[in-house]
Amino acid sequence: MPLRDHFRPPVWNKVSWEGFHAMWPAAIIQRLLPQLPEDYTAEPRVHLGTNFEIDVCAFEPDYPRSVHHGSGADDGGVATAVWAPPEPTLAVDVDASEQYAYEVLIFDQTRARLLVAAVELVSPGNKDRPESRRAFVTKCAALIGQGVSVSIVDLVTIRNFNLYAETLEQIGVTDPAFGKSVPATYAATCRGRKVHETPRFESWAYPLVIGQALPTLPLWLTDDLAISLDLEASYEDTCRVLRIA
Repeated sequence: MPLRDHFRPPVWNKVSWEGFHAMWPAAIIQRLLPQLPEDYTAEPRVHLGTNFEIDVCAFEPDYPRSVHHGSGADDGGVATAVWAPPEPTLAVDVDASEQYAYEVLIFDQTRARLLVAAVELVSPGNKDRPESRRAFVTKCAALIGQGVSVSIVDLVTIRNFNLYAETLEQIGVTDPAFGKSVPATYAATCRGRKVHETPRFESWAYPLVIGQALPTLPLWLTDDLAISLDLEASYEDTCRVLRIA
């Protein structure tokens, strides 16, 4: 089945982009798990910006509570000291960049749960502003520098930026696979490794075209061991579950 345009009719008004890309990581994992060696695990991560993710939570109950203000000495209560924090040493208004992440992470359990591969699904929020693009590119470049195999998959047709090409700029190279016309939608796997003690960067990149099938990318677990990231299969799994024709 061909790649659909998830940001224009008839797809976008049937299933939201957020719904599709929240489910796709799980479909990717279902396809990866049969290939993963026993000592490797994969898990999805979805982060929808600072307004949607809370790592440490404090909840206020929605039922009435009695509030005790006494000292505890005369009314039988327990004295409670209210701590007043000092004024902040710095207080400025900032433009907080919303970072959206839809990804699959693969860990090697034999190496203390070492992150060895990541699949990054690009969102419109990753491409909307220079600082958002810079944050995404910096993240990918840092992972590659740490020896993590990084696959970038971008279906966003409404913003004409190529974050894979911008990631390559971080290390001072370009990909001849795209030529002078860099596509807005693409899929690529990048990795860094050493060949005879010489650092080498390698990538496998393909343009994504509406109406055509998605490619299969290598997903490297070690320098010599790769499994296949069948984007077409997991993509169709997701479309079928969400009833996207």
